[in-house]
Amino acid sequence: MNLAKTSTLLALSSLMSLAMAGEIKPFNQKDFDSMTASGKAVVLDISATWCPTCKAQKPIIDGLMKQPAYKDVTLMTIDFDANKAELKTFKVGMQSTLVAFKGAKEVGRSVGDTSPGGIEGLIKKTLN
Repeated sequence: MNLAKTSTLLALSSLMSLAMAGEIKPFNQKDFDSMTASGKAVVLDISATWCPTCKAQKPIIDGLMKQPAYKDVTLMTIDFDANKAELKTFKVGMQSTLVAFKGAKEVGRSVGDTSPGGIEGLIKKTLN
């Protein structure tokens, strides 16, 4: 196989895996309201750059969001230090908090969980 074909196949493979992955994006109230009003699955990831627990959660969350099973889940990130209004809105008192929504209903919450099974269980609640 020549180099051009190999490069094209790699690019297509990358695009296909992106299409089968959940979206990760910064929190935006308008987008959150729109997604939850239409019944979508949303997980809020409230973290701080200085937090060791948050750093332990990140690769687990990123890995799960790349799995095809979670392609319909949107993970919205909220900076614990910069977004105090959102912390009050969602009643979050600590970084390393994950809040799961199925539509407008909160279906689960965890604080400080760094176990792959625990985090995946929370994300799964948004799809059931």
